[in-house]
Amino acid sequence: MQQVKKIVIIGPESTGKSTLCELLAKHYDATWCGEFAREYLITHGTNYTYDDLLVIAKGQLALEDEYVNKVIEKWQLNKNKNHHPLLFVDTDMYVMKVWCEYVFGKCHQFILDKIVESTCDLYLLCNIDLPWVKDELREYPDLKSREELYHIYKDILINQQVRWVNISGSNEERLKAAVTAIDTIIFS
Repeated sequence: MQQVKKIVIIGPESTGKSTLCELLAKHYDATWCGEFAREYLITHGTNYTYDDLLVIAKGQLALEDEYVNKVIEKWQLNKNKNHHPLLFVDTDMYVMKVWCEYVFGKCHQFILDKIVESTCDLYLLCNIDLPWVKDELREYPDLKSREELYHIYKDILINQQVRWVNISGSNEERLKAAVTAIDTIIFS
């Protein structure tokens, strides 16, 4: 059984993560898993608690597992299309850790334990050089917060074992840099 290769796109809000996931999935004829938090907050409101973040983390992991199974099924039907079954993930437990600590100053042990168990093959860190776009869920439009969050993510990635690449520029430049990284790290 071929292992699913997981590429996780992380970074502060409004840095093009979902757009990049969608573009990469299209480029590789692959699948991408969105953010459970978005649907949860739309349904339950944006006045979330520390305990809501644990519910969101568990929901994200369940959603990711669901998508891993979809990728395996798709790959088994179309073995000639990809060298590896790919899944692009629009968040992970590092995002949940940063969110918990940035907002509440602490993190659930469950999230920390799941970080240790992670099976990510590559991280793509989206830089803050895209203009911030307002939506009903985004909280940090100011440049100071965005820069601070970007550096928190970068420090996390520097201090962990999985390879990662910084992704900057326009959506087209981001796609090109991400494809180069994936082709070099995952497919070589």
